[in-house]
Amino acid sequence: MTDTANPALSVLDLVPVRTGQSSAHAVASSMALAQRADELEYRRYWFAEHHNMAAVASTTPPVLISAAASRTSRIRLGSGGVMLPNHAPLIVAEQFAALEAIAPGRIDLGLGRAPGSDPVITQLLRRSGTTSEAQEFPQNVQEIMEIMSPDGASFSFSNGGTYEARATPAATASPEVWLLGSSDFSARLAAQLGLPYVFANHFGAPGLEQAMTLYRETYQPSERHPQPQSFLTANVSVAPTEEEAHQRALPMLRQFARMRTNAPMRPLETIEEVLASPSEGAEAQALEQVRSSWFIGTPEQVAPRLREFAAASGVEEIMVSGSLGAYESEPLDEPTGNAQTLQLLAEAMFTV
Repeated sequence: MTDTANPALSVLDLVPVRTGQSSAHAVASSMALAQRADELEYRRYWFAEHHNMAAVASTTPPVLISAAASRTSRIRLGSGGVMLPNHAPLIVAEQFAALEAIAPGRIDLGLGRAPGSDPVITQLLRRSGTTSEAQEFPQNVQEIMEIMSPDGASFSFSNGGTYEARATPAATASPEVWLLGSSDFSARLAAQLGLPYVFANHFGAPGLEQAMTLYRETYQPSERHPQPQSFLTANVSVAPTEEEAHQRALPMLRQFARMRTNAPMRPLETIEEVLASPSEGAEAQALEQVRSSWFIGTPEQVAPRLREFAAASGVEEIMVSGSLGAYESEPLDEPTGNAQTLQLLAEAMFTV
């Protein structure tokens, strides 16, 4: 049994692509990591959605979820999340209804309101112009849930007629829907609809306490979720030594710093590349700001901090997001550093 004193663990995967890796290498590495998380009894494994980024191969969560489902047996699999403004609700409903049929009782549909890329990508994905349909998010969420349900959805025409639509012909269950976000909007909507909610804490955005309080205090119970349900994401790097843990974190820390300083993005550097050319100026300052919110160190250092974080936030689950760096000598298709973090963290957190 889990509680805030000893939270369950989950994984958020961006399918990072490092120097010298192909997309095939990166996906193979992520599939191996999903298998390891399943073996270590992590609760869930989610794939993010980002587009046209040199260091991120998680462009299509449903495809990755399907591949991971064939390689795992018990862990829940989901999207962290599907960026709904990029997709027609019916397509999302059909994809996740199919996933529920592939892995019954193991599918989570995390939905986000941001496009996950730039306006040009939004136009290419939806062919609806450079303005996304974020304003339609509440209606689209409800539409997806109805279409995925065993009873399907009924649409009314202005002439009085109706049309029935189902994501799959004979569903017996539907995926669990989660709303994701880093603002009051998603927290308020999740509370209104009686849905689970995740604050995107790994982005380092402010407002965690405010969003969680708003969600819990305004929550409207639903049949599927009579109580509010939530967990938090956290950037984590764990290694046998503190020095290695900090080195493993460096490549992704630099990526975050580059995003904050509008610097050109590139494939995730190896640890040696970062050490050979340390960040300077504004990038160095941004890197240190990002580092301050990470959980970095040995198992003995990180586990107590994660337990305190869970207890202070009132959650019983932490989703680990690391996308940790690799040394040049490590195999291109194996998740060496990330697998090490999952292993050491599980041993420290699950042993009481």
